[in-house]
Amino acid sequence: MSPMPVQSNPPNIRAPMSKGLPQTPNMRLDGRRAIVTGAGRGIGLAAAAALAEAGAELTLVARSNGEIDDVARAIRASGGIASSVTLDVSDLDCVRTFFVQRAAFHILVNNAGTNRPKPVWEVTEQDYDAVLDLNLKSAFFVAQACARRMIEEGVSGSLIHMGSQMGHVGGATRSLYCASKWGLEGMSKSFALDLAQFGIRSNTIAPTFIETPLTKPFFEDAAFKESVLAKIKLGRIGQVTDLMGPICFLASDAAMLMTGTSLVVDGGWTTD
Repeated sequence: MSPMPVQSNPPNIRAPMSKGLPQTPNMRLDGRRAIVTGAGRGIGLAAAAALAEAGAELTLVARSNGEIDDVARAIRASGGIASSVTLDVSDLDCVRTFFVQRAAFHILVNNAGTNRPKPVWEVTEQDYDAVLDLNLKSAFFVAQACARRMIEEGVSGSLIHMGSQMGHVGGATRSLYCASKWGLEGMSKSFALDLAQFGIRSNTIAPTFIETPLTKPFFEDAAFKESVLAKIKLGRIGQVTDLMGPICFLASDAAMLMTGTSLVVDGGWTTD
């Protein structure tokens, strides 16, 4: 595709400070449209809440509507703007139709994902397809469809892919998950190169273990929890709130010169 004129994001205007002082870029997202996949719980829910609090108009996506309907209602009750749409991101025809039928988004949080932790000798082809198809293939084509609409409408913005510290290191029983998240890192870097000419940025966030409804049962195993805490140098399990600031930062004007990189939010796990 040939470059199109890039439409600037809606302005966020503040009163200037004293003459001669630089002004901190605004992290408000008023007037911008954002979409979050896997938005019904855990990290996706927190991403939606953070972006809504910053002023973005949210579209929440998941395979089933119960949880995302509840999240959208809660955002609206708090004064935000949110709607929910049932969409299986592994159905690529539905993904393409979804984005074609809507105005371009300024922000994508590419969050839907899964894991099947097993030692490598137990991994089946079905396990491989389940993890790689959702974590990498679906993430690729969701981002592609979102970017195409942005290019068509001349909208600049930010693609944020939810990676993992396991996209930067290896992990026992995590061969499939690591493969998908390392792939996501490479994907995001290449997206960044292709899309820079259109004013579209692509970055990842790479969290450590985050306590969510999905992961909380694992931490009831004292030995597992101890092994995790031994690697998190700051000494605690991550919370979804630890990711809300980084998500808003990458979505906002404060990160306008950041693309093709990863914000590693791991408490020091990958420093060894």
